[in-house]
Amino acid sequence: MKQRIGRILSATAAAAALALAATPALAQVKLRYAHVGVANAPQTLYADEVAKLVKERTNGRVEIQVFPNSQLGGVGELVDGVKSGAISMGHHDFASLGRIVSETAVFNTPFMYRDPEHAMRATDPRQSPALAKINQQLVEKGNMRIVAALFQGTRQLTSKEKVLSPKDMAGKKYRGVPIKLWSSMLTGMGAVATPVEVSELATALATGLVVGQENPLPNIYNLKLYEVQKYVMLTNHMQSVLSVFVNEKAWQAIPAADRKIMEDTMIEVGMKTLAWDRDTVAKYRKDLEEKGMVFVEQKDGLDVEAFRKAVLAQVNKDFPEWTGYIEQIRAVK
Repeated sequence: MKQRIGRILSATAAAAALALAATPALAQVKLRYAHVGVANAPQTLYADEVAKLVKERTNGRVEIQVFPNSQLGGVGELVDGVKSGAISMGHHDFASLGRIVSETAVFNTPFMYRDPEHAMRATDPRQSPALAKINQQLVEKGNMRIVAALFQGTRQLTSKEKVLSPKDMAGKKYRGVPIKLWSSMLTGMGAVATPVEVSELATALATGLVVGQENPLPNIYNLKLYEVQKYVMLTNHMQSVLSVFVNEKAWQAIPAADRKIMEDTMIEVGMKTLAWDRDTVAKYRKDLEEKGMVFVEQKDGLDVEAFRKAVLAQVNKDFPEWTGYIEQIRAVK
C-alpha cells in the first residue's frame, strides 16, 4: 500500500514538474531600461525589440521594462542611474560614459569609421580589443559594462542657413550633445558649441538659442526639426553608434545562460539596425524634402574635406591620448 501511494505521489510530482516546465516562468529578473529616444526612432525600436525577444527567449525569466523619451532623465541622469543601480541598463552615445572613463568617448570620434558596417564591428564587445580594455575600466570605476551597440544612422549637419565650409559656421552657436567630444567637434567645424539636451532641442532652435545642430536623418525627422531648420548638409561626419550599457551588479545577478541569451539578442538586434538604416534613409530624405528641407551635397559646393581636416585636428589637439585607441579601432577588419 505504501509503495502504491509512493508511486502515485511520484507520478503526481513528475506531472506537476512537466506542467511547470511548459508554463512561462514568472520573471526572476526585472530590469529598468532607459533611453532618450523619441517614438519611432531607430533607438526606440531597438530597445522595444530587445525587450520583446529577451522575454520570449528566456521564457519570461527576464523582463525588461523600457522607459523611452528621457522619462527617467537626460543623459547625465541616465549614466548616473545605471552607475548607482537605480536604472538597470540603457543606451546612449559612447561618449556619454566619458564622465566615468574618458577614453570611452573615442568610439564617437568623427570621420573615424570606414562605413556603418565597420562601425558596428569595431564596437562589438566580442571583437574589439579597444572596447575590451575600456570595459575593464568601466567595471572598476563605474560599476557598469558595455554589452552591445546599435546603429542609429550617419549624423548630418542642419542649419537655418546654407553651410558649405567651417568658415560659414564661424562665431555661430550650434547645438551639441552635452558631452566634451561634441564641443570639440563643433569647435573644429568653426562653431560656438552650445550643449542642449535633446528634449529641449526644438525649443532652442525655435527661440534662436542655437542656429543649427547635427543628428542622423531619422532623428531630424522624428524630432520635427524641419519646422525650425531649412538646410541639411550631408557632411557624413559621424557614424552614430550607441553603446548599450548595464549595471554590473544587475548583470552578474542574471543567470549565466540568460545573460548569454540577452547578449546574443542585443548583438543580433544591433545588426538589424544597420538594415533598418539602409531601408529607411532614402525615405527619410524624401520625407524631409517634402517638409521643405533643402539637402546640400558635395556637388553643391559642400567642402567635406575641409570639415574632416578641421575636426580631426581639433580632436587630436583635445584628446592626444586617444591615438593608440583610434589606431586599434581603425584596424578592425
